[in-house]
Amino acid sequence: MRKPLMMLTLAFALPAGAALWQGGDLARFFAASASSDDLLQGCTDVPEAVALATELRDRALRIERYMEALDTRKAELATAEAALRARATELRQQKSGIQSRRDTASQAVREDIDRLIAVYDQMKPAEAAAVLTNLPPDFAAEILMRVQPETGARIIAAVEPRQAALLTAQMGARSAPTD
Repeated sequence: MRKPLMMLTLAFALPAGAALWQGGDLARFFAASASSDDLLQGCTDVPEAVALATELRDRALRIERYMEALDTRKAELATAEAALRARATELRQQKSGIQSRRDTASQAVREDIDRLIAVYDQMKPAEAAAVLTNLPPDFAAEILMRVQPETGARIIAAVEPRQAALLTAQMGARSAPTD
């Protein structure tokens, strides 16, 4: 029992070892490679054998076409994947540029607001009150929230009481946490 098993092992191991040593493909040693003519040799008078050989040939052709279709599809997918990667890179670059411009614009707005607040800090309270009463209440409240506290208190004191109450309510609403 050991000797036939050893012979069988050698029959498969030697070609596989040779293929590995030569860097070849192992599948070619173990693949069936009979053509339909070889299969039918001596059996052309048996209709079942002819039908089986024809069916096997048809299946082989279908498998071959299917494999070609798979290879074509793989190539299409690889092309599409490369295009998607390129588009993703392009979109990341655009996003980075947009974020950079947005940050620059936000910084410019903050600097403008800081200058505006500095102007109101330097104005006399009565003059600042006259200007703030003509602004939208939410904008006026925002300015009052950002000026120095003493300056804000003097400006509110210079505003007529009804307008001061409205501005104070706007300031409170702005600083109240929203849940």
